[in-house]
Amino acid sequence: MTQRVDLATVMDRLAIDEVVSGYAVAVDDGDWAAYRALFTPDGRADYSSAGGVEGPARQVADWLAETMRLFPVRQHLIVNRLIRLEDLGGSPGDTAEVRADFVNPMRLTGSGTGSGPGPDDAGGAGGAGGAPNFVAAGRYTFALARTRDGWRLSRVTVHEKWRHLSS
Repeated sequence: MTQRVDLATVMDRLAIDEVVSGYAVAVDDGDWAAYRALFTPDGRADYSSAGGVEGPARQVADWLAETMRLFPVRQHLIVNRLIRLEDLGGSPGDTAEVRADFVNPMRLTGSGTGSGPGPDDAGGAGGAGGAPNFVAAGRYTFALARTRDGWRLSRVTVHEKWRHLSS
């Protein structure tokens, strides 16, 4: 590879990583306009393995906006990102796939929490009077496409492996 191709590959990887991080931040912050903007116009999302819906990302965003109201506190941790860029004979192509593990601790709506953590939530345990904690974990598969506006998600698939509810 030439230095120019190496640099382009590094820049693509950084841009793709930013899209994946942007996905986590948009969901955690409930920024559904930002969530929609991460996808190609025909982008799709599949949350069916977690008991959710599958369909066009714009419609899935509406479902998420309603569902995430049950979890006023949430934090996606997306780790072990394995980025595979399309290889066009030594040059990067216009598609990529990312496989990444996730752990997603959340706090269910309940008495004593309001819209976020408070004094009765110290230590992170549900505790007396606090809402229960809910943790889901598994793996994401992100398919991405290079567009004139940069890298965008063409598909997100959640592969939930386990979940835990504690009070």
